[in-house]
Amino acid sequence: MHSKIEELLKLAVANKASDIHLTSDTLPSLRVNGKLETVGNFSSSSGDETQSLILSLLDEGQLKRFTEEKELDFLVSLEGSRFRCNIYRTMGRIGIVLRAIPAQVPVLSGLNMPPVLNTLLKNKQGFILVTGPTGQGKSTTVAAMINEININSDCHIVTIEDPVEYIIKPVKALIAQRELGGDTISFEKALRSVLRQDPNVVFIGEMRDLETIQLALTVAETGHLVFSTLHTNSAAQTIDRIIDVFPEGSKAQIRTQLASVLTAVISQRLIPAKNGDRVPAVEILVVTSAIRNIIREGKTFMIDNVIQTGSDLGMVSLEMSLAKLVLGNLIDETVAMEYAPKPLELQSNLRMKTVKNG
Repeated sequence: MHSKIEELLKLAVANKASDIHLTSDTLPSLRVNGKLETVGNFSSSSGDETQSLILSLLDEGQLKRFTEEKELDFLVSLEGSRFRCNIYRTMGRIGIVLRAIPAQVPVLSGLNMPPVLNTLLKNKQGFILVTGPTGQGKSTTVAAMINEININSDCHIVTIEDPVEYIIKPVKALIAQRELGGDTISFEKALRSVLRQDPNVVFIGEMRDLETIQLALTVAETGHLVFSTLHTNSAAQTIDRIIDVFPEGSKAQIRTQLASVLTAVISQRLIPAKNGDRVPAVEILVVTSAIRNIIREGKTFMIDNVIQTGSDLGMVSLEMSLAKLVLGNLIDETVAMEYAPKPLELQSNLRMKTVKNG
């Protein structure tokens, strides 16, 4: 690794940046608390030099794959810090984004998440999805949930990731973390063989295509607890996205299969906090018999109403979560309004909570 890249990575760690953006024709940027900040004193003198710096991160095999595929995911380590990297081409030049991965697996109780997450972890089988846009803490939440199982349960946990992010050290559980490229060729091959590995818990880093989704449903259907992530914005959208991947002729079957295995959908955002950090706001769908019927019948437009009336079961709407953060003095009301899909519902929640607490 070139010393100038090391300098940039150390700067990111020192500033607690979540991401580093580096391209040939612009100065590097760090994303700190959700905002991009330019690194003005980076000492690269030309686009060609920046390209060379980026390529210095790749070994011979990675360089060959990048040359063939035009983009590549891989990991970089520096003095105990780890970064998930995506290198790509843009207008004939090279760019890279490096996501900082904290050295310690987060503790679930320290993430400011609703207590229903601990309840969900008591399930021995089912399908738990953690969703949200890129960079909103999905991997952190899943890692914390899996580690909670690791701390409390004698079981076998298998993760399939691209690449492995948080390294989970065994406590009570036996853990196998498999990385695409190094440990397995594809999510599909890994999932086809995972049932022969006697797992109790399986984490699929991302459900990218029809075959991966189908195999994930099958693993959950055969009596395992399965976790995965999706880039969707809500519980209803998550269910629609899964169903829409399949051909029209199989949608009814997939609705039935999904309805039978789905346990919960946790959709989250990281919201700018008053202290300059970010805190999660979540929508949580806990799957009940009513939700199973809704999924089977393709009436996902009804899910938001069920979440609204399901707080006694641990369900949370995004507006409820935002209201709690405002009333807990963690975020400003104006910020909450910016992130609320239904601002009037947020205002209603704030009024009700104020009356109840008053």
